[in-house]
Amino acid sequence: MTRSVRRTRRMLKVTGAGAAALLALSACSSSDSDSAGSDSSASASASDKLSGEVTVFAAASLKESFTTLGKEFEKEHPGTKVTFSFGGSDALAASITGGAPADVFASASPKTMKIVTDAGDATGTPATFVRNQLEIATLPGNPDKIASLKDLTESDLKVVLCDKTVPCGAAAQKAVDASKLKLTPVSYEEDVKSALNKVVLKEADAAVVYKTDVKAAGDTVEGVEFPESADAINDYPITVLKESQNTEAAKAFIALVQSPEGQKVLSEAGFLQP
Repeated sequence: MTRSVRRTRRMLKVTGAGAAALLALSACSSSDSDSAGSDSSASASASDKLSGEVTVFAAASLKESFTTLGKEFEKEHPGTKVTFSFGGSDALAASITGGAPADVFASASPKTMKIVTDAGDATGTPATFVRNQLEIATLPGNPDKIASLKDLTESDLKVVLCDKTVPCGAAAQKAVDASKLKLTPVSYEEDVKSALNKVVLKEADAAVVYKTDVKAAGDTVEGVEFPESADAINDYPITVLKESQNTEAAKAFIALVQSPEGQKVLSEAGFLQP
C-alpha cells in the first residue's frame, strides 16, 4: 500500500471520528435543550395550575350568576372548589371585618365595600365589575295594576323593602326620596332575596328589588320599571381579601368575573356593564 493511500485512509478515520464526536455533542446539546425546555414548560404549567378552595362572600343578588361562574371556574381549573356565602352586603362586610375566613368579597355597593377597605381587610383597590338597577316586583299578572313608584303608596297595598342598611334598601330609599314620596312598608328585609320572596310567597303585593332578581324569579313575579330607578343605580365592586388563603385562585376567579365570558353571564342575568 502506498504512503499516499495510507495517509488518505488515516484522514478519513480522523474525519469520521470527528464527525461522530460532533454529532454526539450536537445530540447531547439538543437533548439538554429539549430537557430544559420540557422542565421549563412543566415548571410553568405547575405554577399556572390552581388548586384548593376559594371562598367567595357575595351580595345576594349575585347568587344565580356567580353560582354559574363558580361551576365554570371549577371546570376550567380541575382541583379547585368555589364555596359561596350569599347575603346582605352589610352583613357580609361585618363578617369579614370580624375575622370570617374568605378570599373574595363582591359587594352590591361601594359603601358596604368601604367597610372592608377602611378596616384594612382588602388588597389593592376594589374594581367595579357590574351595575344594577331597581324594579318593582309584583304578583304574577300584576293584579293590583301597579305602574309606578307612586302606586306603592296606596294604603291597601302590602309593600316590602330591603332594610336601609343593605344596598338594595339604600337605593330604594334614594329613589323614594328623589320622588318625594312616602312609603310605609309592612316589613324591611335583610337582603334582596328575602324581600322578593315575600312576593313569591304572596305575603306581599309588591317589593322594590333589583331587575336581576325579578329576572331570576321567572314567572313567579312580574317586573314593573319606574323612572326614579335611574337615579339609584348601584355599582358592584369586587376585591381579593387580605387574609385570603388562596390568593392566586382568588385573583383567577375575579379575572373570570371580569372576562368577556363572565360579563356575558352577568349581562344575561340582567346586570348592567360597569
